[in-house]
Amino acid sequence: MTTDHETFMRVALEEAEKAKVEGNSAVGSVIVRDGEIIGRGRNLVYTDNDITAHAETVALRVTGDELKLIDFHGCALYTTFEPCPMCCGAILLSGVSTLVMGARNDPKSTSWQDYRVEDLIAQFGRAGEIEIVNGILVEECHAVRE
Repeated sequence: MTTDHETFMRVALEEAEKAKVEGNSAVGSVIVRDGEIIGRGRNLVYTDNDITAHAETVALRVTGDELKLIDFHGCALYTTFEPCPMCCGAILLSGVSTLVMGARNDPKSTSWQDYRVEDLIAQFGRAGEIEIVNGILVEECHAVRE
């Protein structure tokens, strides 16, 4: 049986595939409110020559622009990989209520050896304010990066 988390993560995976085809890191995100996708984003770092154009920040920016929205309380952000510290900060500032991650980052492939999004959220005194769901379509999320 397919869950809503899987359904929305598959859309994030479509965004990740687009990013990969465009020559960017294969990461995709979607923003969901009341069971509906209200925004999408994919990594555009190389396409836009913008080091901050990660999938999560792009999704927040585009959705914010289109809907004239800066408060994302009640929204879920789906992302194919664990958000980096910069993106985690943006998620915290946005007020996103739920973070749904496909796969954790491999400590061997990043410079953040012991980084976990939960730890950064706790350091900001926000533990428990954001529901975190992990492990949705992990194999598919890793496969899109191959």
